[in-house]
Amino acid sequence: MDSPRRSMAKAVSWRIGGLIVTGCVVWIITGELRVAAYIGVADSVIKLGVYYVHERVWNRISFGRPKPPEYNI
Repeated sequence: MDSPRRSMAKAVSWRIGGLIVTGCVVWIITGELRVAAYIGVADSVIKLGVYYVHERVWNRISFGRPKPPEYNI
C-alpha cells in the first residue's frame, strides 16, 4: 500500500507530463501561448486532485492484490 506522500509524488509527476502535453496541444490548436499556459495549469491543478483521490480510493480496494497468508511460522 502506498503512503499518502508517495501517492502525491506520483500524482505530481504524472501531471507535469500532462501539463506539457495539454499545453502543447492547446498551443498548436490556438496559436496562443498564454491561453495554452492558462488551460494547461488549470487542467493540471484539477486533475492532480482527482488523481490523488483516485489513488487513495484504490489503496482501499483489495481487488488484484495477493492475499496474505493466514498464519506465519
